[in-house]
Amino acid sequence: MRKGQAESLFSGAEKDALSANAPLAVRMRPRTLDEFVGQEHFVGPGKLLRRMLEGGTITSLIFYGPPGCGKTTLAQIVAGQIEAAFHYLSAPAASVKDIREIIEKAKDRLIEKRQKTLLFIDEIHRFNRAQQDVLLDDAENGVLTLIGATTENPFFSVNSPLISRSTIFTFEPLKKEDIFTILTRALKDPQRGYGNLPLDVEPEAMEFLAVMSDGDARKALTALEVAVLSQQKKSGKERICIDLETARESIQRKSIVYDGTGDTHYDLASALQKSMRGSDPDATVYWLARMIAGGEDPRFIARRIAVCAAEDVGNADPLATVLAASALQIAEFVGMPEAQLALAQAAIYIACAPKSNACAKAIWSAVSDVQSGRTIPVPPHLRDSHYEGAKKLGFGIGYRYPHESPLGYIKQDYLGQPLEKPYYVPKDIGREKTIKEYLEKLKKQVAHFEREGKKRRTEKNGQAQDE
Repeated sequence: MRKGQAESLFSGAEKDALSANAPLAVRMRPRTLDEFVGQEHFVGPGKLLRRMLEGGTITSLIFYGPPGCGKTTLAQIVAGQIEAAFHYLSAPAASVKDIREIIEKAKDRLIEKRQKTLLFIDEIHRFNRAQQDVLLDDAENGVLTLIGATTENPFFSVNSPLISRSTIFTFEPLKKEDIFTILTRALKDPQRGYGNLPLDVEPEAMEFLAVMSDGDARKALTALEVAVLSQQKKSGKERICIDLETARESIQRKSIVYDGTGDTHYDLASALQKSMRGSDPDATVYWLARMIAGGEDPRFIARRIAVCAAEDVGNADPLATVLAASALQIAEFVGMPEAQLALAQAAIYIACAPKSNACAKAIWSAVSDVQSGRTIPVPPHLRDSHYEGAKKLGFGIGYRYPHESPLGYIKQDYLGQPLEKPYYVPKDIGREKTIKEYLEKLKKQVAHFEREGKKRRTEKNGQAQDE
């Protein structure tokens, strides 16, 4: 078998017949590492996976990334590069029996032909724990090389023992330039693509397909195929023209990749909150739009906005929490699409508001002390005294009513013991600056009254002694 080709279960003639009827996206799969487009961060010159392949051997791998970015294609290229027999399994349709059969074939092949076996498992996150455990020993002992592909974070969806035996490569969506390269190859290739057809493709059409495919090569090639086939059937034309309108018809609507319970869900929620915290209203509204377009529950979005208002704005602008609460209520009672207006208003307001996490730090620190330190009992003078017999127990005695003071404040012990550090330290930002100034003013006024009181008491004592 020639290096660069994986073992095939079909004869040459059968393979040619199948390829002729395969979709364009299948026919245009890269056959070698040099034909592979994208993922330069690990297949580019001098990068890890290329170095491993140039060395002629690899460990078990996990390919993690979105659809259409080359995971299956690269697995086939890897099999050919290391001259291994290639087996494909789709996790949703495979069983433990299927895995064991491939393992037995791999053992026989290794003993009889000294040939390696590469098992590619698509959607490996769909395997249960028992199915994943079947692979452990043979993958570790080198009976077969495993490549698992997943669109979900492997650290959450794949067993830890399998993770520890594998090298993880994270695939990124293809760049627009990569999609251009792939589409151009398909238009020029006379055997697998449309190189023999009299095609005229307008640059605007190529631009549209590259953008609307959203980094998915399969989607871009499928759209090109639909465009060509739809125009090819029109009679009376010497040349086939693919214009912008044809491209638009070929991709009726952009498909938004969104998993309401997986990585996309949490990553977008994180991006939204970090953009609000970072005071970037444009990024905020973009990530909000991504979540809305993906079909995210508006109540979930509203809850994230409310959390950000309390955590990252706090008392620097208390209205942020009020708006967030209103957005949550509107999302509950109105629903989409109207709720997006209130969500956008609250999110943008929070992004533009002054920021302080002093309230959040205060409660985090206090909760930590409560959980890790000795619990402080409520001082007797602060205990509830609104019942008969409370004073006999000493409850409420000595408590001073703050409104008896013209300041509305009387200095007294509200905790029962001194703190090592204050919990709430307001910042010099927004409304919190006013709060800080007010608290400092109270302290100064109380200190002044204490000095005046002490002075009066001293004078009074002096007069009494004179008398």
